[in-house]
Amino acid sequence: MPIKIPDQLPALSVLANENIFVMSENRAASQEIRPMQVAILNLMPNKIETEVQILRMLANTPLQINVEFVRIHANESKNTPKEHLENFYYLFDDIKHKQYDGLIITGAPLALMDYSKVTFWDKICEVFDWAEKNVTSTMFSCWAAHAALYHHYGLNRHLRQQKLSGVYQHYPLVPTEELTRGFDESFNVPHSRYGYIDETDYQKIDDLTILAQSDEAGVYLVASKDKRQVYLTGHPEYDTVTLHEEYLRDCKKSSSTELPVNYYQDNNVNNKPMSSWRSHGCLLFTNWLNYYVYQITPYQLDADNMSATWKNKTAE
Repeated sequence: MPIKIPDQLPALSVLANENIFVMSENRAASQEIRPMQVAILNLMPNKIETEVQILRMLANTPLQINVEFVRIHANESKNTPKEHLENFYYLFDDIKHKQYDGLIITGAPLALMDYSKVTFWDKICEVFDWAEKNVTSTMFSCWAAHAALYHHYGLNRHLRQQKLSGVYQHYPLVPTEELTRGFDESFNVPHSRYGYIDETDYQKIDDLTILAQSDEAGVYLVASKDKRQVYLTGHPEYDTVTLHEEYLRDCKKSSSTELPVNYYQDNNVNNKPMSSWRSHGCLLFTNWLNYYVYQITPYQLDADNMSATWKNKTAE
């Protein structure tokens, strides 16, 4: 049973052409099951591109998922048509009375900006706190991961002089961990960021467990012990050409931009890059939906049921 997305969302035809199983609203209406309710708070400027990438990761689960796209404010976008936002997005203030099985918060192009100077910092902190009471499990990606770790645990990121960009080899750390169940002993993940948090800083927080990391890129996957928070510092959802497009954009800003590592064949920008991370990305999202959401979330999504479920989970 696939993800259910609005009939007119551009991602529907894109994913269908890629032989990825998605379900339109009309078809989903005949399914007599309780689908998972997943919200995606999209902080990226080019929302349509990010929608396709995340929906592609979610589409391989056997669960039926109802997806709602959320934006944090009503500001006009330079990269996404106004009509698209009006047709397919809710404002956070319009959905914060609801409960969700899962929440995904994307990264944002705010790599070098201090948190206090982010225009929506107070609002994103409100989202972080709201999710604690109204979402079974939240997945934070890249900038959102660092921002949430700072808000929840006071872990402040450090900034590199040069952007970490490329495809890096990783390895899982906990053999019995459900989130990395089925992973190979090593797997690839793209990274594109300046920020990082030292492994020793994570280890100071008893509630957090490092689940996967890279010798070159550092800590990649972290989760809270109650499974309610998952932090990704990389981009398993990236398209094959995303790092290439980012590299070309960065070159326009700086002549010292370095090539993404382990990305182009023979390190030649004229050679077409090849994806080597998508299968593990899909598996990660499927495991999250199954073990961190579906196996834990109550059948009826309301504040009382969710509170009782978490209380019982804590007592186990």
